[in-house]
Amino acid sequence: MAGSLARNAARAIDALRRGWAVRLVADDGAIRLMAIEGADAVTLAGFDPDSEADILISAARAETLKLANQLAAADPELPVLIERTPWIDADVATSIADPVLDLASPLKGPFRARPIASPQAAKAALRLARLAGILPAYFVARGDGDAEAEVRAADIAAYDDAIHLAIATRARLPVSASETAEIVAFRSPDEPREHVALIVGKQDASPPVIRLHSECLTGDVLGSLKCDCGPQLHEALHRIADAPWGILLYLRQEGRGIGLVNKLRAYAMQDQGFDTVDANVRLGFAIDARDFSVAARMLDLLNVGTVRLLTNNPNKVVGLEAAGIKVAERLPIILPANPHNERYLATKRDRTGHQL
Repeated sequence: MAGSLARNAARAIDALRRGWAVRLVADDGAIRLMAIEGADAVTLAGFDPDSEADILISAARAETLKLANQLAAADPELPVLIERTPWIDADVATSIADPVLDLASPLKGPFRARPIASPQAAKAALRLARLAGILPAYFVARGDGDAEAEVRAADIAAYDDAIHLAIATRARLPVSASETAEIVAFRSPDEPREHVALIVGKQDASPPVIRLHSECLTGDVLGSLKCDCGPQLHEALHRIADAPWGILLYLRQEGRGIGLVNKLRAYAMQDQGFDTVDANVRLGFAIDARDFSVAARMLDLLNVGTVRLLTNNPNKVVGLEAAGIKVAERLPIILPANPHNERYLATKRDRTGHQL
């Protein structure tokens, strides 16, 4: 049952990413949604021919827009509804949705917040956008029109909680750190992302040295100097190779779980002076949206219950242990900073609790 619910959410996510309309049903009512970043003049006219659809955004974004009824301490998870006016077309809505454009496209405003008739549905809609890796901002209309997919709030919750991973395949993979390594691929019926594990050394009764490494295209592949992901990945592989045995878990959770495009939006905001924490929040996302229970499920499938964890992030320890994996030891990774990532590393230390 949970699997079918999660698949309903997966269909809605696919529709949103394609710029299609979705109907969302909750206990307090139904709404129709079109993601602002997927809308253009033609699709918006089909969705909302009378130009009456209001704008749904997060409270964090509403605070930036200085809506009169928003407090500085607004919960970024909560929804806010902006009343539609004739001059809010697809281009203006994009400026409302995307804080990266604030400097280049000064907002026209003022905007007026309206009461939300279906707050449970609206909050579920923001969660659905975050799961889809799109900006949490929609055109929203009554729920009785056409839509490409229908999803219930319960479907979204089931998708959020789904850890239906299974081992898809495994193969020998010689790498520079170990010529005898084995790669294991994991797949879920509920989402397209495929996580992998690299096993180094021969499994024995001792706790393996483990690294939970979140995918970072810019750092791991392109050698970005803005973060320390690439150096951490290579250091972890060599530390694992020096141990009796170990596993690198490569998690497809780019940008701390907000996705590649939104991570690059956060990079653009960093160029405007915001740190990584403030950039994520202003975009309408959590500071860290990763799900470490996925890693715990991978370890469970590999018959690993106790680990020595290579990390500076205490939240990884908490996440694994909450999912039933015992962390016998935390092993820090100490690497030098460079002029491009000094502020990033300081933010991790001072605002997200990373430790050496």
